[in-house]
Amino acid sequence: MWAKRLMWILWPAFLAACAMEMLVFGLVDPSEIQWQGAALGWSRQAFYTLSFFVFWLVISGASALTCVLGMGPAEINGWDKDAARLRAPAPALD
Repeated sequence: MWAKRLMWILWPAFLAACAMEMLVFGLVDPSEIQWQGAALGWSRQAFYTLSFFVFWLVISGASALTCVLGMGPAEINGWDKDAARLRAPAPALD
């Protein structure tokens, strides 16, 4: 089940990171990027690669949070309501 959830998180995040990377590739020139007033000094390939993985990480975090918020409390705590009800002792009849 966790492998399925992981794919629910990573695959849409990958596609969104690809779309963001296309936007960055089309609008940002890495040679013009400055850090604290000095040129960054990275190659174009290094800049685009790092930006893709940063996008993928941030969007994966947002997708994971959405997945966790969509889970019920029993699912998060690992509590199976039906199994617990079957194991619980029957109430005493007076």
